[in-house]
Amino acid sequence: MPDLGRPGAISSHRLAGLGGVYAATGVALSAYAAHAALGGDAARLQTAALFAFGHGVALAALAHVPGNRWTLGGMLAIAAGVVLFAGSLVARVVLHWPTTLAPFGGMLLIGGWLAFAVGQVRR
Repeated sequence: MPDLGRPGAISSHRLAGLGGVYAATGVALSAYAAHAALGGDAARLQTAALFAFGHGVALAALAHVPGNRWTLGGMLAIAAGVVLFAGSLVARVVLHWPTTLAPFGGMLLIGGWLAFAVGQVRR
């Protein structure tokens, strides 16, 4: 996917870099969950770590796959979904906030993967 050529445009390099940040965050969350969190908090953090790591690796690997607007839109939805889903679980543990945004993040993840699939079929 080429850069879109305008200032501030989302590029494949930025998506790949964001994927790397998500993966690193997943490793850090997993370590924190294993060594510092207890019970339900550890489970929530492990789930957040799994989603951040897995989708981060996928974004980093797939960011340079040729595609179209569906492909790009799908990857952007995946990126946003990780923040809402994993972020909601982390905010529950750290800030004691409700996990209200997690379902929206999950829907963005599902929709993002479906949009990515459509983009690949239609290219």
